[in-house]
Amino acid sequence: MQTTMMNTPLSLDHLLERAGQIFHGNDIVSRVPDKSLKRHSYAEYYRRTRALAAALLELGLQKGERVATLCWNHHAHLEAYFGIPAAGGVMHTLNLRLSPEESGWIAGDAEDRFLIIDDVLLPLYKQFAHLHQFEKVIVFPFSGAPVPAGFTDYEALLAAAHPDAFHYVPHDENDPVSMCYTSGTTGKPKGVVYSHRSTILHTLVACMGDFWGLRGTDVVLPVTPMFHANSWGIPYGAVMMGVKMVFPGPHLHPDDLLDLMTQEPPTLALGVPTIWLGLIQTYDQSLQPGSPNAERWKLPKGMKSLVGGAAVPESLIRAFDAHGIWILQGWGMTETSPVATISYPRAELRGVDPDERYRRAAMAGVPAPLVELRTRGDDGTDQPWDGHSVGEIQVRGPFITGSYYQVGSPEDKFTADGWLRTGDVASVDDIGFVRISDRTKDLIKSGGEWISSVDLENALMAHPAVAEAAVIAIPDEKWSERPLACVAFKPGQSATPEELNAMLLQTHFAKWQLPERYEVIDAVPRTSTGKFWKLKLREQFPK
Repeated sequence: MQTTMMNTPLSLDHLLERAGQIFHGNDIVSRVPDKSLKRHSYAEYYRRTRALAAALLELGLQKGERVATLCWNHHAHLEAYFGIPAAGGVMHTLNLRLSPEESGWIAGDAEDRFLIIDDVLLPLYKQFAHLHQFEKVIVFPFSGAPVPAGFTDYEALLAAAHPDAFHYVPHDENDPVSMCYTSGTTGKPKGVVYSHRSTILHTLVACMGDFWGLRGTDVVLPVTPMFHANSWGIPYGAVMMGVKMVFPGPHLHPDDLLDLMTQEPPTLALGVPTIWLGLIQTYDQSLQPGSPNAERWKLPKGMKSLVGGAAVPESLIRAFDAHGIWILQGWGMTETSPVATISYPRAELRGVDPDERYRRAAMAGVPAPLVELRTRGDDGTDQPWDGHSVGEIQVRGPFITGSYYQVGSPEDKFTADGWLRTGDVASVDDIGFVRISDRTKDLIKSGGEWISSVDLENALMAHPAVAEAAVIAIPDEKWSERPLACVAFKPGQSATPEELNAMLLQTHFAKWQLPERYEVIDAVPRTSTGKFWKLKLREQFPK
């Protein structure tokens, strides 16, 4: 027997057409370099995106060729998200926080043909221009200044195009639409290539009620960089649902984000823990008597915040909940498109006490539909879902990568039976909540017993004087490894190692798990995506 269903390919083109036909009156707001707001309707967005696609074809773009972007979060970057694939190209987001050498190497490895770049980022481009020759550099005049000679003006390019005569380049649902490179913290960055099919399926899953739960009445603030892991997929979901988007541009200081939230109140905001930590500390300081920022800001009541990229401390969830804002913690990787789990409220947890609710919220959450997840122990066996047994998280599914661009499927990243090895160590409980203990490379083995650096960090950041904390392993002659805690205190505050250890003992850590020593630092070093960069701390404190 055969199915009677139509065999129409899953396609980003459908989402763009849907947006232009149904949501033409909805807003897209971008904060430009001078901090003013620029507004476009979805109708304008639709026309401009088709104009970009038409222009790329007129420039000679061939199906499957890569077009790089080097941009902040704004409307033109969103146009690239859909316009490049509509022309048959593959959007490759370059990370503007990488070194020039890394950017040049990645552009060369991806074989990028064209580059779309913000004018304010041209100084960065000029630092790696000699490492990879783009055929054409298309400059978006983000600042409003004239585009320098020798470059192609993005706005002039769109103005000269013919969007009404544009026809989408035919494609299969397994054809590529975008690519992103991994962070490369443990070796050379690796390219992950997403298809129409994988992107649509990821978008449908992520928009479900217990995940983003996007509705047409939502206002979304994507602080997550659009150059990293597809901005967690929110550009695709937002366009599919026609929601209002508010892009922060380059203005990511807590003051600037709070100003924007007050001007354009979001119902959903997305970002990494370090961003939200700085934001809530700044806001709470504004509530203190005599603050120069008194009554300057208003946090949106009832806003949800999806936070990922690193473990979310329970203290951060409690701090936002005190203001009526609930944090949903998500976990994923470039390789998983990236949403793989989200810690959402479960029916089984109705009526639990607040402490249990917060404890669950600080977990990585439950695997998303279509994501298969297992934890493999050192002996190669699957660990039971009992909430205690730990192993490496391994995943597979239709929006999980099965290989890397030009690298294939190395044994250290993929199992023989086709599962992605994530490098994260976790336990899973009987209702599917994943609790990440650490990265395999960040676990501390002391006297034959494992110590979770993540657990120690989250507990230390619950101390009222601590702004940030990162824990690394240092060599020990007797115990092999012992924990070293690097702590950054809030302005004007401090705590002794004895006080910090006393707090850890009260939060159920054993004496042998406590940090061997403490180092006071100004701030925890961060990777290009805002994660704690422990490699730098290991270099700073080798013993």
